[in-house]
Order: sequence, then structure tokens, then C-alpha cells
Amino acid sequence: MAYLLSITVLWAFSFSLIGVYLAGQVDAWFAAWSRILLATLVFLPLLKWRALPIALSSQLMLIGGVQIGLMYGFYYHAFLYLSVPEVLLMTVMTPVYITLLNDFLNRSFDWRYLLVAVLAVLGAVAIRFEGLNIQYWLGVLLVQGANLCFAFGQVMYKRLDKHITISHSQRFGWFFIGALLVSSVSLAIFADFNKLPQTQLQWGILAYLGLVASGVGYLAWNKGATLVSVGTLAVMNNLLIPVGILVNILIWHKPSDPLKLTLGSAVILAALWLDQYLNQKRAPSK
Repeated sequence: MAYLLSITVLWAFSFSLIGVYLAGQVDAWFAAWSRILLATLVFLPLLKWRALPIALSSQLMLIGGVQIGLMYGFYYHAFLYLSVPEVLLMTVMTPVYITLLNDFLNRSFDWRYLLVAVLAVLGAVAIRFEGLNIQYWLGVLLVQGANLCFAFGQVMYKRLDKHITISHSQRFGWFFIGALLVSSVSLAIFADFNKLPQTQLQWGILAYLGLVASGVGYLAWNKGATLVSVGTLAVMNNLLIPVGILVNILIWHKPSDPLKLTLGSAVILAALWLDQYLNQKRAPSK
């Protein structure tokens, strides 16, 4: 639990740094690629190249390619259409995806969890009840794509951990190699190289995001995911929402409509309560 709590605080600042200093100014594909490249360089010296069978190292690469490589593509572009608080609130769906994906892999299904997803969407819509346009819904879809990728990576890494004996730091290079391959293809196809970082601050933020938020952050988060139940992991994903919004408002003084934010947050909290209630009705899933 300590790993997940500490990274929640660390990542809370990442949302605002991206939304305030990078979104719309630095090409999203380059920002994601540079972040992944730096994190990869951190773990390559620690990687035990021959310690894992090809099947396991390939699975780690696949997990990294989806959880970070694909996820960043959705995530960074969402900031072009949504504010930082909106992006954070849209991540409320991740715990539902984690639960549903774990049920699917366990060959079980409970349709009631879809109610949680619908309720969470209604809460998000309440925050932007006026001015809902195509750009808004595009932002919603982008965040949900990121949520699905992040949920997939967490669940699969937790399940794969049972078959790996070497430490997380010695294996995590494979995770980032997979992410880097996916991100490099996206960079080559979609990047606008006319929108590279222009200031030392932007380069510094990318360095921080790559070396600390990604390098240290994903290692600690995925390790923490292997130490808790699936239900706990799902709930911990949503602690980032209030912490991230608090950082965005208090440090960067970003305005928000208090009434709509309160109303939408109340609906989302109801979705969280329902999710926890349903989880308590089931046998613990380790």
C-alpha cells in the first residue's frame, strides 16, 4: 500500500505539469516518446538480459507497450480537449475496467459493475453539462482509451508476477523496451517535429517526467500492484483524482465551477461507493 500511496502523490503533480506547460505547446507524441526513452535508459543497466525465458520477456514488453506506449498516446492528446480536472475525473473509470478485466480473465462476469461505469460517466457529464461538443466527447474517448490501457497493464503485470523470480528492477527494462517500441512507431508516423520543446523549463519537465514520474513511478506502482488485492488496486487508482485536482487548484490556481465540480464529484463518489460495495459482496480476488 505504501508504494501506491507514495506514487499517487508523485503522479498528482504530473497531470498539472503536462496540462499547464506541455499540452498544445509540445508535440504530444514527442513528449510521450521522450518520457519513455529516459525511463528506458534508467532500467537498461539493471536489466538481466538472460534471466527470463523469451516468452516472459515478450509478455513484459507487451504489457509495457500497452500500459505506457499506447496509453500515453491517448493520455497526452486528451489534454488538448479537456482541462486537468476533467482529465483527472475521467480516470474514475479505471477501477471498473480493472475489475471487469480481472473477471474476464477469471472467466466470470457481473453485469452490475456496468452500473458503476454508467454512473461515473454521468458524474463526468454533470461537470460539463453546458457546452458539450464534439471536442469534449473526443477528449472523453481519449481518456477512456488511456484508462483501458492502464488497467490492462496493471492486471496483466500482477498476474505475470507470479511466474517471475527476479526483482522488479531487474525485469522492468523489458517493460520499457516494449513501451519504447510502440512509442517510436507512433513518433515516426504522427509527430510534428515543428513543435519540439522551446524552453529549458519544458525540457526540464520532460526530464522529470521521464526519469522520476515514469522511471521510478511505474516501477513502484506496478510492484505495489503485486502486493495488494485486485479490489484494493482498483480503489487506489482513484485516489489520484482528488489529490490531482487539489494540486491543480492550490498550486496553479486553475479556476473551476465549484457547483458543477461538486455535483459531478458527488455522482462520481457515489460510483466509487457502489464499486466498493459490490467488491465487498464478492470473495477477495488475489
